Amino acid sequence: MRVVRPLAAVLATCVVVGACAGAPGASPAGARVEAPTVVIDPGHDLRANLATEPIGPGSTIRKIKDGGGTRGVVTGIREADLVLAVSLRLRRLLARADVRVVMTRTRTAGVSMGNVARARIANRAGADLFLRVHADGHTDPRVRGSHTLVPALRRGWTDDVYAESRRAATLVQRELVRATGFPDRGLTERSDITGFNWANVPAILVEMGFMTSPADDRALSRPAMRQRVAAGLCRGVLRALARPVAACGV
Repeated sequence: MRVVRPLAAVLATCVVVGACAGAPGASPAGARVEAPTVVIDPGHDLRANLATEPIGPGSTIRKIKDGGGTRGVVTGIREADLVLAVSLRLRRLLARADVRVVMTRTRTAGVSMGNVARARIANRAGADLFLRVHADGHTDPRVRGSHTLVPALRRGWTDDVYAESRRAATLVQRELVRATGFPDRGLTERSDITGFNWANVPAILVEMGFMTSPADDRALSRPAMRQRVAAGLCRGVLRALARPVAACGV
């Protein structure tokens, strides 16, 4: 069941996790309108977390909390640093669009919290969208492109958020590909993503590009491309929220 929290509780959550942007807007007639909430989850952290956690509520299957992410094959940039840089740019853009933003982390330092904890932040915030930001890796350096993961349909775990998640993913993926110019690898449904299975709110995970691809890695290291990716994600998120996209820029 989706959890919707009072405004004061949501703002308190923002303080706890270290970042909050935007504020309730007002209609032209002066009536206060509650702004939507987006939880941005920059993947990984400084160090992996090899402890395990259940893949879903009540499951006996366990996965490690965080394998640590990948690294740029040319630049050597850590995935954790790349996705945080893009996520902070995205936070600023969404704030300009009067969206309340909760970040799961605002710096790269320490051991990753794991994926159940990330989903719980989104649940407590009553997020309209839980946006997880990652970059991919592959053993073949020729593999490149942008794609978006969505929860697979599983009764009792994701059936309440499946349709909204898939709709949001379609819109965000379209704008992400437009922004990067990378090959469009489409959407992939996953039943084994812990952060999806524990989420009670619409959740998607974007893979901006492959850091194991020299072309993608070099492109994503450039500030101009990071801004374009942030703008594309901003447009996709706002389209999913049925809000104007002008604040996202180009």
